[in-house]
Amino acid sequence: MSDPLLTVKGLTKRFTTGGGWFAAPRSMTAVRSVDLTIERGEVVGVVGESGCGKSTLARLIMRLIEPTEGEVLLDGTELTKLDRKALRAMRRRMAMVFQDPYSSLDPRFTIAEAIGEPFRIQSRPVTAADVAAMLEAVSLPASMAERYPHQLSGGQRQRVGIARALALRPDFLVLDEPTASLDVSIQAQIVELLVSLRDRFGLTYLFISHDLGLVRYFCDRIVVMYLGAVVEVLPDARAKARHPYTQALMDSSFAPDPALRRAIAPLTGEIPSPFHLPSGCAFAARCSRAQETCRHDVPVLQEEGGHAVACFNPL
Repeated sequence: MSDPLLTVKGLTKRFTTGGGWFAAPRSMTAVRSVDLTIERGEVVGVVGESGCGKSTLARLIMRLIEPTEGEVLLDGTELTKLDRKALRAMRRRMAMVFQDPYSSLDPRFTIAEAIGEPFRIQSRPVTAADVAAMLEAVSLPASMAERYPHQLSGGQRQRVGIARALALRPDFLVLDEPTASLDVSIQAQIVELLVSLRDRFGLTYLFISHDLGLVRYFCDRIVVMYLGAVVEVLPDARAKARHPYTQALMDSSFAPDPALRRAIAPLTGEIPSPFHLPSGCAFAARCSRAQETCRHDVPVLQEEGGHAVACFNPL
């Protein structure tokens, strides 16, 4: 078996906030010791509630923010140790599609300028034919090249964002909730576009979402995060959840087929403050299966047959 395209080892990010005349600085760990591998051509989904560290993980992998600890390797090259010049060269092989198509495009740029921006950053020439080819790839007419973002719909803007990410033909794309701000009908179109682009260009995706139903449809494997840590890795979309948190997410996700819907069992209790995490399992206070051990000891992610779970009393 070939080596993974992406390898993440012990990735951790701590933020320190506050401090001053009347307040002591406070520290929180947004991402805690995350290990992850993604094979070439694979689509790996990352899910969890808001604030669980999904987007921070995405930005750490892209090195848009610096990790406190850990390593990120793309095709064997450790990104965390590259200087600015070497990192810029590696960015030809990876790109990111952001959640909000309204703020991710510069309103002063035409669509042609937006798509051409990666070429200019890499000091490469860009032609009208290059822009037209990228617009064609995302099913937009070449005539849109001279328009501005405000003249496009939300779905069209997101297609432009995808075209810009693909401009330099990267191997790896991070998709940070690319459908979250779109109507449901447009979401389906964007997902189908991403499927076709993966097949056409041989892409590898890391797909960030809070929608477990969408992730189960689109992704090959699923990583579940809670308060910055990975609590379960499902080896495929059909795998049965073993962590109570994952099961609660599945129970609360909407299934279009009424025969597949379960009674919604909303999560109870308050999410612990990331500034004051409890001892033991961070999910214990909200878990109906919690035992005394859960409140004192931290469960370790253990893998069996490709299915990993961090729980003392799994389902």
